[in-house]
Formats: sequence, C-alpha cells, structure tokens
Amino acid sequence: MPYLPRAANEAPVNRQAEREKEGGNMSVSMLQSAEVEETAEQKLWRAVIASTVEEWVNGPLRKKREAEQFLFSDNQDYRTVCYSAGINPENLRSHLEKFRSRKISDLQSLASRN
Repeated sequence: MPYLPRAANEAPVNRQAEREKEGGNMSVSMLQSAEVEETAEQKLWRAVIASTVEEWVNGPLRKKREAEQFLFSDNQDYRTVCYSAGINPENLRSHLEKFRSRKISDLQSLASRN
C-alpha cells in the first residue's frame, strides 16, 4: 500500500461533544459536523488516490511499481480507500485500465517507428 499521511489513518475528530458543551441545537450541529467531517475525509482520501495515480504515471520506477500494485492488484486496501473517498472502486479501476491500455499502445507504436 502506498504511503498514507498520518492524518489519513486517524479517525476524524468528533466536534459534536464540544458543540454540546457550548449549547445550541444538537441535531443541527450533529448534521453539520458529520457533513464537514465527511467532506474533509473524502477530500483527504481523494488526495491519497490522486497522489498514487501521479506516482504511477510520473514517479520513479520503484514508486511506479508500488502504485501499480496498489491500483491494479490490491483489492482490500484499494476498495477501502476508494469507498472512503466516495469513489466506486470498479469504475476507477476501469478508467485506469483504459488509460494503461492507451499508454501501452502508444509506447508500442512509438517503438515500432524507431
């Protein structure tokens, strides 16, 4: 699995208890808190996926291999990260497979010209 920032491995901070101490409408505060935390968590996991794809496309060879392993062979961690990001893992992998196929065919045609 690619390197994950420390914050990605930690649960979002629950600010609901703080809001309850301050008073206010608990159900509204809870809903707002959940929406903010979900969005922040999803953004974090999307950044993890984007970073992994970037490493796969442009990283040094070792990082490319690790990223490719994660994106195309790993199932459990890959699915967990995708679901945490709010992304359908099958759809993402399908798009990445298409990109990989195009990349390979482009390299093959370039090699045949030389």
